[in-house]
Amino acid sequence: MRRWLACIAALVVLCAAAPTSAFPDKPLELTVLFGAGSAADLLARKLAELAGRDLGQPVAVVNRTGAGGALGYTYVKGQPADGHALVWNSNSVSTAYHAGNMKFDYTAFAGVAALTSEPVSLAVKTDAPWKDVRELLAHAKAHPGAVRVGNSGRGSFTHLVAVALENRAGVKLTHVPFGRELAVTTVLGDKIEASVQLPAEIMAQVTGRQVRVLAVSGEKRLASLPDVPTLKEAGIDLTMTLWRGIALPKGTPAAAIARLERAFTQAANSAEFRDFASRMGAVVDMRGAKEFDEFIARDDREIAALMEQIGLRKQ
Repeated sequence: MRRWLACIAALVVLCAAAPTSAFPDKPLELTVLFGAGSAADLLARKLAELAGRDLGQPVAVVNRTGAGGALGYTYVKGQPADGHALVWNSNSVSTAYHAGNMKFDYTAFAGVAALTSEPVSLAVKTDAPWKDVRELLAHAKAHPGAVRVGNSGRGSFTHLVAVALENRAGVKLTHVPFGRELAVTTVLGDKIEASVQLPAEIMAQVTGRQVRVLAVSGEKRLASLPDVPTLKEAGIDLTMTLWRGIALPKGTPAAAIARLERAFTQAANSAEFRDFASRMGAVVDMRGAKEFDEFIARDDREIAALMEQIGLRKQ
């Protein structure tokens, strides 16, 4: 009997000491809310590649587009909260909710880490008569509504930046919603006077000397556009950037979040990714999981107020 009890005790000790399956124990999936080849997609794919090496499992990127990001967010929200279903999160979690495209807000997700930020660029055709943003805004002030500014879509982040610029500069602009490509090509076709886009979306036209960027909305100048001033440098008190990060369904175990936070922040902080992000017009701008959640809450309030002001808030 004693020998039998001793064997049972030994088995209990061995079972307690045996390691549980490490996370992640299968491939992960990262949902990207925008199409293949977009700035969001390319940044996500590079991060997925680098983080996958650390995690020991592949991170597959899947593009799920539509409804301003709502379709992708809805998909990820419905997945098991086990850490294997991720979303390449951004300000769109707030714009999609407040526009009425989805019934849940940012609190349906747990942040893993904020990783990058991208300013918005204000660009005009190369032969446009305005040599800087001050001259463009002076023209807009003298001719209310005459300056047509193309954005990525009604209620998009680029639209909100253009509205905020209008408010801060005390001018009246005409906001024209387009897709990301059309906002630039329409400038080239003289259908509109300016575009507000992420820098990565217009770098080919900048390099080809088809458009000139008058200003960017970030805190600092971009390494890829060193001669382009920020709006603040031009005397306009406005800083707005499109942040991106990793999130997953709320209720995901803390240990899984911590493991993913470590892998993705190390990936974002690598020289390989920093160089890639710089060429894409993005800045590595990191926040850990807890700080990321708090940051999203503040950003959501600001976006809600701006959308309310311009009549786009449905919630």
